[in-house]
Amino acid sequence: MSETRVPILTLAEIDAELSFRTREFDNITVTLLELDKHPGLTLVRRFPPAGLTEQRWLPVRDALELMWQDYGRMQVILDSARALRGTRSRIDDSARAELTRLLRGRPHEVSRTPIPMAQRSLTGPSEHVLFVGLADTLDRMRVTFPQIAAFLDAVDAVNDRIMSGLAPLQQQLDRAGEVPGELRTVEEGIAELLRRSATDPLALTAPEIDARIAELDAVLRRESALLTELAAITANWTAAVAHTRTQWETLRDTMDRAARARAEVEAKIRTGPLPPPVDAASTLAAELATLAQEPVALLDLRGRIAAATDRAAGEVDLFQGLLDRRAELRGRLAAYQAKAARLGISEDRDLLASGRIAQGLLARRPCDLAAATRAVADYQQLIGEKAGRKP
Repeated sequence: MSETRVPILTLAEIDAELSFRTREFDNITVTLLELDKHPGLTLVRRFPPAGLTEQRWLPVRDALELMWQDYGRMQVILDSARALRGTRSRIDDSARAELTRLLRGRPHEVSRTPIPMAQRSLTGPSEHVLFVGLADTLDRMRVTFPQIAAFLDAVDAVNDRIMSGLAPLQQQLDRAGEVPGELRTVEEGIAELLRRSATDPLALTAPEIDARIAELDAVLRRESALLTELAAITANWTAAVAHTRTQWETLRDTMDRAARARAEVEAKIRTGPLPPPVDAASTLAAELATLAQEPVALLDLRGRIAAATDRAAGEVDLFQGLLDRRAELRGRLAAYQAKAARLGISEDRDLLASGRIAQGLLARRPCDLAAATRAVADYQQLIGEKAGRKP
């Protein structure tokens, strides 16, 4: 592209234009130096991007390289103009024309591209020559800069979100020293998230980052409580064993309640096969009696005692629920019988027969709860029918 002729500037116009372009260039220099230290750019230079981040980085990298090339072209043009202008109070017309070309035209050759023979004319040029000037170079830089900055800001935002979220977790791990158990999972999770943020940060969404950090924090809190408990056990072994024995006594009492409830259910309620009783208390008591001074083992024993207690409590609830159901049916039948008396139909032959059936089923040992439930429901329905027929 050949440059377009522009009107020759006066000396005053040349000085004003040169001063303006120099200030622009100085501002660009400050901005580009700041951009070169951008944390997002530091990250992609240190860790080669992958995945989605790499896809977005490649055109940004090319645009960044072009911006620095444009910066260099502007510097060459301005250096040439300042050298030609010098400090003279007057310059001749040829110098003014050249300065006009440097400041307002396209004086800098960028590239030469050969024109294929079939596309040439007999007297035409053999190559395309591309020239640029200060104005069009700056326009291109103005368009390119926001795209580069937006990419780098996005990379830095993800990295900052992850680093600020992980920092408290890492500090807790550092205070814990040697990390046991699932705390190693937290360490591995932190390392994995840092690797992803280093190589492909733009593939991570804010909700995904927050959810992962919250998950690691939950594990750390749970395991930190474990560390605190282990430290307390170590500090006072005798008290820890006494506390565990109290837990075992609670288990034994709960299992006794379950055994009594089981026996009562087996005597009073017809059921399917009940869960077989497990004498966990004896086994756990033997372990507690022979346990060496090992905090982790004691903590594990506590966990198994608590689990056994929960199972026994579940059995108590199951058995008591069956007994309560029988009592509830008895109470419901008594209420319906009282209702029949108020309605003056309690001596009805059908009601008496239905009531005797329900009472008999509820009094039977073992009691068939399903049959008794149907009998009570039949008695209730019959009351409604008889009351509706009463004149």
